[in-house]
Amino acid sequence: MPLIIFMLVPVVEMWILIEVGGWIGALPTIALVVLTATLGLSLLKRQGLSTLMSARRKMDEGSIPASELVSGVMIAVGGALLLTPGFVTDAIGFALLIPQTRQWLLFRLIDRYRDKIVIEGEFHRVDDRNF
Repeated sequence: MPLIIFMLVPVVEMWILIEVGGWIGALPTIALVVLTATLGLSLLKRQGLSTLMSARRKMDEGSIPASELVSGVMIAVGGALLLTPGFVTDAIGFALLIPQTRQWLLFRLIDRYRDKIVIEGEFHRVDDRNF
């Protein structure tokens, strides 16, 4: 499946770029691709810093910033997709950079893989007074 997607996405991107270029011209199409990449980089910077600060706050509180780490990966993937020329990858990249859609996707991933994650190990209860 990943191989099919890897081969199909560039073909679809080229087809859409050719179609858009036929409608509005080559230079406006190139300008639109550059504009989406520039807007995406700005949004990437803002969302990345926001997620980093949120993770830092959770670590200062003593919590594990698990959702922030997954959001960080999503933001990085979204940024990479925005730097790839094309409108389909830009749409997916922008969706990953918008906090609401990113959180919706995060909850979907958690629901899908919740029962598949198993952590095994042993533990020993330690009384706080023994320190």
